This record gives sequence, structure tokens and C-alpha cells, in this order.
Amino acid sequence: MLEGLFLGSIEDAAKRQESLPTAELENLASKAPSALDALDFLSKSETIKILAELKRASPSRGDLAEISNPADLAKTYADSGASAISVLTEQRKFKGTLEDLVAVRATVSVPILRKDFIANEYQILEARAAGADIVLLIVAGLDIATISRLKRFVEELGMLAFVETHSAEEVKIAVDLETKMLGVNARDLSTFETDRDLFAKIVHLIPDSTIKVAESAVRNLDDIKHYRAAGADVALVGEALVTGDAKSLLRQFTSV
Repeated sequence: MLEGLFLGSIEDAAKRQESLPTAELENLASKAPSALDALDFLSKSETIKILAELKRASPSRGDLAEISNPADLAKTYADSGASAISVLTEQRKFKGTLEDLVAVRATVSVPILRKDFIANEYQILEARAAGADIVLLIVAGLDIATISRLKRFVEELGMLAFVETHSAEEVKIAVDLETKMLGVNARDLSTFETDRDLFAKIVHLIPDSTIKVAESAVRNLDDIKHYRAAGADVALVGEALVTGDAKSLLRQFTSV
């Protein structure tokens, strides 16, 4: 499943590249306002930070929410205490677009993560041109040489690389790459099963200086408390927010 998601995103980016060559995209990226300092917004604090996600659908759950106006939802997130916004731009299974990211960037003043199956520099340039401040890199889908190269490119463009892991072995790879923002995803992207305790099992492998992000399996306040007690600095929350009362949930979550 994960391989298919990467192949689909690569194919879709190649189609966009046919109409917007790399040189033109580089020019757009160079003219975009400088990326926000996401580390500053997500730095460790007395309460957990929330990375709130715009998520229309997923391979495991199907359609979740229509989200006809992503900018309005992102504003609700930011106004309700989210420290950053995650925008899914994968179009086949998650029904997102880069246009969503552009709309959100024009509306909020907190950092924005481009969440997609990033595998090449063109996709990273797209993220910067659209106004992203953070780019997701998934260890499970990339070899070490590729993820190292892409991480350097993200940073050269002034953005923050958010490196996602799913096991102790992947955490060690991310740590060796001197990752500043490291996520542990409770959802296995091969089986789509979740293990809410995975973060607690492997968080000890992550240096204290690194921003530790707990991803997936957040349904309610108890789950946020669970992740916070385990040592999470940030929780990425999507499904609960798009299917529930985002304002109320965020106000609860950001008090933990």
C-alpha cells in the first residue's frame, strides 16, 4: 500500500511537471515569502502543541469530511490554538491538492506542513512555491541516501524536514540524520493498523533536543493526555478534528 501511495504521488507530480517545468517552479519558489521558523512555533512548552490536519479522506477510513473551504477550516484551527497546520496534498486516496495549501497559506500565520508522499526535489520545490514551511519525509518509503538528500534540500530552501518513523529502527535512522522534528506514527502504513502505545515504546530513542511528534490514533482528550504523559511535545491530529467539533477539541487538547 505504501509503495502504491508513493508511486501515485510521483506520477501526479510528473504530470504537473509537464505543464510547469522545474526551472519555472524554481523561480516561483525563489519568489515565495521566506518560510516561517516552524521550530519556534513548535518548541517545547508546558503544554502540548497541536499540529492540526486538513484531511478529507484516507485509505483506511474512506471519506471523512468534504472540507469545501480549507482556508476557513485552517483559520478555525489556528484561532482555536493549533500551533501549525498540516495540509494533505495527496489527491488519489486523501483527496487533497496543492491548491488547498495555497489557500491555507493565504489565510493563516502559523507554519504549514505539506503532507504527501514526497520522493523527489520537484515535490519539495512545489511545497516551497505553495508556501509550505515544513515538508514530510517518510523513512519507510525512502532509502537512507534519498531521505538524507531530500532533507538537505528541504533545509536549503529554508524549510523544516519533518521525518516520520514507524519503528525503533526507523527512529535510529532519523536520529542519525540529525532530525530536528521527528514523528512516530501509530499507524502502520502497510497494514493501516494502529498501535497507540508505539510512541511510548520508542520515544526514549529520540534526543531531548528533538521535537517529538505523536501521530495518529488521537480520538479524544484521553489520547492526548496519553501521548503527553509519554513525552510528546506535539500531537498531529486529523480525523478527530474534521469529524468532530474542532474548536472545542482544540481548546481541550491545547490545555494538556
